[in-house]
Amino acid sequence: MIETFAALSQGFLIALTPANLLFALVGVLLGTAVGVLPGIGPALTVALLLPVTFKLDPAGSLIMFAGIYYGGMYGGSTTSILINAPGESASMITALEGNRMAKAGRGGPALATAAIGSFVAGTIATVGLALFAPQLVEVAIGFGPADYFALMVLAFVTVSATFGASPLRGMTSLFLGLFLGLVGIDSLTGQTRLTFGVPELVDGIEITTLAVGLFAVGEALHVASRRLHATDELVPVRGSLWMSREDWRRSWKPWLRGSLLGFPIGALPAGGAEIPTFLSYAVERRLTKHPDQFGQGAIEGVAGPEAANNASAAGTLMPLLTLGLPTSATAAIMLAGFQQYGLNPGPLLFVERPDLVWGLIASLFVANAMLLVLNLPLVGLWVRMLAIPQPWLYAGILVFSAMGTVATNPSPVELAMLLVFGLLGFGMRRFDYPIAPMIVGLILGPLAEAQLRRALAMSLGDPTVLVGSPVAVVLLALAAVALLAPLLFRGLARFQAAED
Repeated sequence: MIETFAALSQGFLIALTPANLLFALVGVLLGTAVGVLPGIGPALTVALLLPVTFKLDPAGSLIMFAGIYYGGMYGGSTTSILINAPGESASMITALEGNRMAKAGRGGPALATAAIGSFVAGTIATVGLALFAPQLVEVAIGFGPADYFALMVLAFVTVSATFGASPLRGMTSLFLGLFLGLVGIDSLTGQTRLTFGVPELVDGIEITTLAVGLFAVGEALHVASRRLHATDELVPVRGSLWMSREDWRRSWKPWLRGSLLGFPIGALPAGGAEIPTFLSYAVERRLTKHPDQFGQGAIEGVAGPEAANNASAAGTLMPLLTLGLPTSATAAIMLAGFQQYGLNPGPLLFVERPDLVWGLIASLFVANAMLLVLNLPLVGLWVRMLAIPQPWLYAGILVFSAMGTVATNPSPVELAMLLVFGLLGFGMRRFDYPIAPMIVGLILGPLAEAQLRRALAMSLGDPTVLVGSPVAVVLLALAAVALLAPLLFRGLARFQAAED
């Protein structure tokens, strides 16, 4: 415990340098802005910034990416409350009660409880990250090749089963990513694979090109392909932004309960922000003393889910930093950001680059405070951003994507791949295939292959080594449960529907 606080204090010395404070400020402002704009999330923004930050300081860039993540989680609540259009999927629950409050002339207290709840939850969850991450690192240091392979299988399965409309579509997206991960030089034999005589493919598929193509170009094409819909009605913020004494009394317990739900669920391999927000809403609806107000604008229905939403963001960073496992689309892109600088998140990162890890964790406290101070006074600015015409917005995204890709790797082949991945991303959105598993497959696929081959080499080809340790058996069993559970639940639902 003492070592943790000592390391965290050193992290604050790094996070509070003028340059890193600027990176954090830029991150939270960008994150809030993209969270406000429907259809543009933190994953897309981090993907866009990857190519243009590859020559910057690694610590500053990662601090900015984390700020974008935190800011995006908060920014989604603004559109949820004011136009009933969540900027992030995790903000869907906030729209249920928040927009009703805005229509009743209580948009100010709704925005305030979202902002303060985000601060409370983010602070509690970041403390949890600082306290529990070193414990998880100590466990992970004892992992062997078979254990790491089982851990990555668990990550593959849970990400594929969690994202998308069905596990089959998630697995399809994952296998596309695993296939792309085979392109390039075999790390163990030195032979080239699937390069088809193209020299640019010898080093493999660039993660940044795939991420920008799937997220940015694919999203722009998807938006352009949709017919124009009726514009959402913007509810003006009337009255004071501050909360009454009654609002405070009804909000503080949901903030705490949402934090306690969001952090541990966000830290699970199959976590994410959507599950704890739904659970928080259900808990608050059950515990409230004002059940008649739910569905009509209950402040508890905004306070709890928003706290759970932001706590899950810090929870997501724990498996990313300690095990190298992304549990959300944004975490997958942040993992690509680490690898862009030659860094591999995991237990060794805490030993090799403690300054970077603890500087990043300390910067989360700073970013959290910045969000609280900046967001309420800037509500008017965020509302005006909703007036940006979509053609201008997405045209700018396409130009920025191409320029960033060319800056990273000035090659016609790279631009062609950007176009191909953009069309692929558009097709995946059109037919409801998730994108995050494909990114995870490309990033973790080569690592999983290396661990598998290393384990088999150590056992002279005996496949039973993959289930030779209790850790590997438990992880593979969890992967099997994660894969089969959605199918079983769906089968039970159909059986009950047939009986009815």
